[in-house]
Amino acid sequence: MTSKRFRAASIAVITMLSLVIIFHLLILSGIIPYSIAWGGRLKSTDDMITFEAISIILNILMIAIVAQHSGFLHFRINETISRIGVWAMVLLFALNTVGNLLSVNETERIIFTPVTLILSVLCLVLALGKKTEV
Repeated sequence: MTSKRFRAASIAVITMLSLVIIFHLLILSGIIPYSIAWGGRLKSTDDMITFEAISIILNILMIAIVAQHSGFLHFRINETISRIGVWAMVLLFALNTVGNLLSVNETERIIFTPVTLILSVLCLVLALGKKTEV
């Protein structure tokens, strides 16, 4: 695997996760209806606030893991631990792809199934790749 592919995958994951955070902020603000998130299973505004806050926090954590694993951030974490974090993201996005396929909301199925599938593949590239000099 080339270092260019690893770097491109890192940038793509960070960009996509940043856009996902913006999406969740738009849901929190009410600009986007919460009925299109979480498989259409949220029942109340309180549920939405809780789940959206958790989602934003997890996405920020995943950005930090990818940034550290890719060498964009420099803080002391063993490379094996960051690689485990990236493998966890591969699994999370793969499972999320299945969840999106089973969503009762057609918009979520059509838009977010490909997004989570792409994120899963990009994270696989990172999990199998080597950190390069940035």
